[in-house]
Amino acid sequence: MAVRLSLKLGVVGESDRHPDSPDTIVVVEPSIGSIARTKGQLYLLVSSTLPGPRAREATRLAAETIRTDYYYDESAGIRVCLEKVISQANKKLAHQRDRLAMTAGQATGPIGIAVAVVRGSELYVATVGPAEAYLIRGARLSTLPDPHRDRGLPSAELYPDVWRGEIAVGDSLVLISPNLVSRLGPDELKDAMVTLHPQSAMEHLHHRFLAASGTGSDGAIALEATEVAATHRQRTLVPVRAHEPLAGTPDRSPIPLADSVTDGMAVVSAGARQARDAAGGAVGQGLRSALDRLPRRSAVYRRVTPYATRQETRRRAAIAMLAFVGVAALLGGAVWFAGGSGPREPIASLTAGQRALETARADIDEVWGPGVDLVEGDPKRAQELLEDAHAQLATAEEAGVATTTIAPLRRRVEAGLDVLFGMVEVRPEVAWDLGATDPATDLAGLIKGPDGRPYVIDRASGRVLRIDTRSDEVTAVLTAGEKVGDTTIAAPLLMTVGGPDLLILDADNVLWRWRAADATGRGTLSKVRVRDSASWGNDVKAIGTFCTVSDCALYNLYVVDASEQQVLAYQPAADGSGYPRAPAGRLATARDVSTFTDLYIDGDIWAADAGRLQRYVAGRDDGWRSEDPGDGLLRTAPHFDRIASDAPRRIGRIYGWDGPNGRIIAFDKADGGFIEQYRTSGTLASWKDLRGVYVVAGLEEGPSVVVWIDKNRLMSALLEPVLGGSASPSPAASSGPSASAEPSASPGDSAAP
Repeated sequence: MAVRLSLKLGVVGESDRHPDSPDTIVVVEPSIGSIARTKGQLYLLVSSTLPGPRAREATRLAAETIRTDYYYDESAGIRVCLEKVISQANKKLAHQRDRLAMTAGQATGPIGIAVAVVRGSELYVATVGPAEAYLIRGARLSTLPDPHRDRGLPSAELYPDVWRGEIAVGDSLVLISPNLVSRLGPDELKDAMVTLHPQSAMEHLHHRFLAASGTGSDGAIALEATEVAATHRQRTLVPVRAHEPLAGTPDRSPIPLADSVTDGMAVVSAGARQARDAAGGAVGQGLRSALDRLPRRSAVYRRVTPYATRQETRRRAAIAMLAFVGVAALLGGAVWFAGGSGPREPIASLTAGQRALETARADIDEVWGPGVDLVEGDPKRAQELLEDAHAQLATAEEAGVATTTIAPLRRRVEAGLDVLFGMVEVRPEVAWDLGATDPATDLAGLIKGPDGRPYVIDRASGRVLRIDTRSDEVTAVLTAGEKVGDTTIAAPLLMTVGGPDLLILDADNVLWRWRAADATGRGTLSKVRVRDSASWGNDVKAIGTFCTVSDCALYNLYVVDASEQQVLAYQPAADGSGYPRAPAGRLATARDVSTFTDLYIDGDIWAADAGRLQRYVAGRDDGWRSEDPGDGLLRTAPHFDRIASDAPRRIGRIYGWDGPNGRIIAFDKADGGFIEQYRTSGTLASWKDLRGVYVVAGLEEGPSVVVWIDKNRLMSALLEPVLGGSASPSPAASSGPSASAEPSASPGDSAAP
């Protein structure tokens, strides 16, 4: 019996694909036999390295062009037709470059094509740009053809290569996005295709891709060749014998001469039809000759208006429309004024606004009269007057008094209230600008290391950096992707300090310990084994440590695990090698800790929880609450996302970063009493984009130093007022820092508290 090939198909469904995926998949299996025998079955994957709707539109345009032109072109063989349709798709993408927002003139285009044609046992494969094709034969994985990632669509010079070969029973072909292969690896692709049905293999690979936090391009097509035996058998021809004796003889009418009359009428009808056709043909030919002699209008050619011309026409139309609207509004206003509008209400409103403005000025003059400063002498009375002045200025503004008149008075009022509410302006200084050398830097974590130097996490490069402002050196102490022993380091997520060690938790829930060897930034990195750390999942909110012995050689490890609804406490092994025992919950009762954004441990457990500062003693909330600064007239209620401290347990201050208002507020650790609040002066930096913070106690009763990071800079500031800062309530207050202000300390110069 003859054997023919049957193809099993596996495709990642459109509804199952990632929302950011720009890829387009086309499968054409012709049902017409002539088309299947000449053009074969088409399997196409068009991918893009750029996510988004524009890239998805570009891949669909390229896929539609290749599918339509391939089956339309009958001028050559399969190899030539594939080369022609890929070039045609390249031209269309180049013509649509402006609309699709694609980059021109680059050697590497963002669009990749992987196409395969199967005709019988013949296999044709072509790949262009970021798209790959693999042939699996005998459990061996081969690339068809060799990928050329230096090419892509659109490209000025494109010469696609088409590979031709034979496909046999048991062979598998995969057209796949390189983004998916780079995330999972070719070995996992081969194992899935060898052990699973193509559809199950594609679904398995796509689920693994999503589980590995894959985004963007994820298109894939899989084929497997199987044999189908021919089961149809021909019947043996058997002669048929007639049952009637007259079967097969010509039919004759029983009426005499009827057949002759019928034949004559048929001859007459045929002659009439011939005569009619001849007459109609002569008339039609004459009519066509007359129409040919009539004058004709020349063919009208379609004009193609350039895109720039269309844009200019639209711009002029928009300007004309705006001009028309402006003229109409001007005429309407003139008619309204000419017709006379009731002047009594505006006059009354302006009168009320002027009275409110005069009242506000009187309040300000009473606070800061000649030789008088109630802010220093009588703060309570000064607060009453300034709050009344603030309300009167709001009334004047609503009544229509000019903003230029109100703004200077409001600045003086708010400056005086800031002094009464304990607002201190500090001067920020750039300790290190990582963006100057690498603009792609994206800092996400900051901690003061065991050697007193700041350590930061750079999410862009997947590194933990040690910054030494004394020697002007930046040293990488951990880099994602490197191997330590048999473990590959994943992206770093969280950091904390335990005694002489810097502890780093990566995305695979592996805990790493870095210990400095000397003061130059050299050290050793090792893996710390923590029991059941793989069960933490991806919802660990913060980590911390607390020393169990006086010299801090051993320390407990605290992990805020949202899935466990607990702060897990791990006790160290006696030799300090790891944490072999099961953890204990530090909270007396399980609760939702997914709202924790920061953790600080000094014997008590401090947490920034849903914008509030919380203190837990013996696993319970002991009722400690931060006092309201009382400046609700000027700012919204505090919302704390980060906490820091510069003193031991129940001593000194606890600092909270209020992100929405761009300030840091200091409270008494003992009772939560409000002490003072801080904001940055000038335009160098603000605390709106603060991503990590710690506070270093001052030397010899001096002011403390706050150290923080934004996207790509390490900043510091002394927590003391800037001379001549804008918070000064005096009439001659300056809006920027004075040149005589003391410079702040470097973040690595002060000893640990």
